[in-house]
Amino acid sequence: QKDKRFSGTIKLRHVPRPKMRICVLGGQVHMDQAKANDVPSMDADALKKLNKDKKLVKKLAKKYDAFLAPESLIKQIPRLLGPGLNKAGKFPSALTHQESIPSKMEEVRSTIKFQMKEVLCLSVCIGHVGMSEEELYTNINLSVNFLVS
Repeated sequence: QKDKRFSGTIKLRHVPRPKMRICVLGGQVHMDQAKANDVPSMDADALKKLNKDKKLVKKLAKKYDAFLAPESLIKQIPRLLGPGLNKAGKFPSALTHQESIPSKMEEVRSTIKFQMKEVLCLSVCIGHVGMSEEELYTNINLSVNFLVS
C-alpha cells in the first residue's frame, strides 16, 4: 500500500524565520519599493540576463530563501528562468500592487510549508531560540492542529 503524499501551507502567528532572505522580482514600482525598504531586488532584464543558464539560476535560488514577484511577472518566470526555481521549491509568491513589501515579507516569513513525499518524515521550522515559550507553544499548537486536520 502506498502512503498518500501530503503537502500544505499554514501561516503561523509568530515569525519562525526572521533572518529569511527574500528577493523581490518585479517592475520599476516594486524595485523602488524594495530599494526604499532595503530589500534585494531584480527586474525582468536582470532575469533575462541569466538566460536560462542552469548554474546561474541555481546560484540565485541558493542565495535567497524566497522570492516575491507581481502576478504579471510570475507568468513569465518559467520562460525567463526555466524550471530552476520550481525545482528548488522557491517559486515566487504573488505580490499585488496594493500590498506593501514589508507586510508581504512578514507573511512569507511566517508561512510554513509541509511537504511529505516518498519518505515518511516531515521537518519544518516553527520557531527559533529567541522566541518566548508562549510564542513557541502557539506555533507548535497551530502546526500540529493543521497536520491533524
